[in-house]
Amino acid sequence: MARKSEFPRERRTDVVAILREQNESFGTGAATLEHLDKLEKGAVAIVTGQQVGLFSGPAFAFYKALTAIQITEELRHGGISAVPVFWMATEDHDLEEVRHVSWFQRGELKRFELPAVVNGGKPVGRIALGPQIEEPAHEAAELLAAQGSELLAHLLRESYGPGETYGSAFAKLFARLFAQQGLILMDPLDPELHRVAAPIYSRVIEDRDALNEKLLERGKELNRSEFDAQVKVTAKSTLLFYMGEGSRQAISASGAKFQAGEKSWAREELLNLTQKEPQSFSPGALLRSVVQDYLLPTAGYIAGPAEISYFAQSSVVYEQVLGRMPVILPRAGFTLVDAKAAKLLRRYKLSVEDIWAGPQEVRRKMERASVPSRLAKDFDRNRKQVERMLARLGKQIEILDATLQGAVDTSVKKMEYQMEKLRRKVGRAQDQKTRLLAGHEQYLESLLYPHKTLQSRELCLLPFLARWGVGGLSELQKLCGTKHLGKHQILQLP
Repeated sequence: MARKSEFPRERRTDVVAILREQNESFGTGAATLEHLDKLEKGAVAIVTGQQVGLFSGPAFAFYKALTAIQITEELRHGGISAVPVFWMATEDHDLEEVRHVSWFQRGELKRFELPAVVNGGKPVGRIALGPQIEEPAHEAAELLAAQGSELLAHLLRESYGPGETYGSAFAKLFARLFAQQGLILMDPLDPELHRVAAPIYSRVIEDRDALNEKLLERGKELNRSEFDAQVKVTAKSTLLFYMGEGSRQAISASGAKFQAGEKSWAREELLNLTQKEPQSFSPGALLRSVVQDYLLPTAGYIAGPAEISYFAQSSVVYEQVLGRMPVILPRAGFTLVDAKAAKLLRRYKLSVEDIWAGPQEVRRKMERASVPSRLAKDFDRNRKQVERMLARLGKQIEILDATLQGAVDTSVKKMEYQMEKLRRKVGRAQDQKTRLLAGHEQYLESLLYPHKTLQSRELCLLPFLARWGVGGLSELQKLCGTKHLGKHQILQLP
């Protein structure tokens, strides 16, 4: 854990002032302002973060925030002053990742999507939503209201308007949804945060050769241990991007020369530029969390499974640049099962894990379970009778000629296969009669394994909250504590 004395007072004051201005502009509540006061007075931060997805993006963004909030609560109960901070990845440039989101709606997947735009190299946090947001925002709000949550519909309308950006809209929605929990939101695009982070940019230029050597060696260590490095590091790599004139270009190094696109600098020139124009620089994947923990007194970072693997590389950057590193904790994870899905799982004797196994296995089990109960009992009884008959016959044949045992075994297997095949055909016949099986299968797959990925990585949480109530966030938070970390929980909704 980071101690109060380890974090410079002046930097803490500067960052809190910037965060207070940011969060007030997002429409934050009193609880967040109280947390900012605590942060200024010496509290540690439990940090997490995610891209600023449309209408809040996939559900795991919520799960990260809730885990950070719950860990903060546990630290407080242990006598440690701590606050939760959510780092919005507004500097990310992958618009394709954030411009669409899937909703589970009446048994089907509903896709909301904004058009791809020519953004001139802008980070996603600065891309305006424009008038094209009005129709999907209206439709999404209407769906939330129809499911019983006028509050969520109102919050979405308030947050996602034509004058907002991907970053500001996400921030306003999260600020309102987590007002009671006091979640502090952080937008790293703020030029003032870049000013505070300028010494880090300078340091990684000064120590570029040593850092590169350590990263190349760490890559070899990972390879020897049969792990894949998440970021490819070459002899020319640096940890910074240059964002001059709107475009984001990787800075490469060759001797004492540095280059990004058509621009080039001597080392001293680039060092001066990091001090004069820190807003023109952006950290790469292995430096981003280091900058975050330079700006914040981070005691713990809540990460997803893929994120955690990055720290196997970035730990050498932490060691060289900061001399400290936070505890890395896995976020909580959930698959939410509604009442209809729970009923279908019971009806077909399925588990959520069966759905994850893929459609062929699901269909096989559903067809088998679709056989009428009386006929199913007859199948089981007759199958056992056939097995006993074949066993007796096999013993008699073995006495007559032991070399025929293989043929007997093959015949038994073929008969068992044909019996099972016949049973499934009866199940399909039943399905054709009721015309329900395909719809039930689609319902389960859309909810529990949408687009063949985990629900939390694909579906937005808002429609679930509309049916559950915003109080569902508090219920989920209780399941995000230390004893649940790294576990994927299957939760039936009330």
